[in-house]
Amino acid sequence: EVQLVESGGGLVQAGGSLRLSCAASGFTFDDYAIGWFRQAPGKENEGISCIRYSDGETFYPDSVKGRFITSTDPSKNMVYLQMNDLKPEDTAVYYCAAAEETCAGVPGSPHPRLSFDDMEFRGKGTLVTVSS
Repeated sequence: EVQLVESGGGLVQAGGSLRLSCAASGFTFDDYAIGWFRQAPGKENEGISCIRYSDGETFYPDSVKGRFITSTDPSKNMVYLQMNDLKPEDTAVYYCAAAEETCAGVPGSPHPRLSFDDMEFRGKGTLVTVSS
């Protein structure tokens, strides 16, 4: 059974940091790219990072570039999103999702127009709240 399970969300003050984790199982990681998406209340789902498992290539939109870093731990089948200098506008439910072969859903990626719903495997999300 394929599973993507997010954890690490919570309440943090503006300027603070959080690290989200995505535990993945049930599929061959080398064949996929793992993206992080977020959805704020009343807004569309937004792709905010992607890492291609095979070579570590990453993509970020301008809204988080320089503040968020995605990484993997192949030995644990984990993908992480380190979020620094958080802002109230980062408040959202954060999801991880897997796309086959290459990154998608993030500006600059090979398939930027694909959305969270187009990803092959999707997690259920973790809530991040940033207070001002």
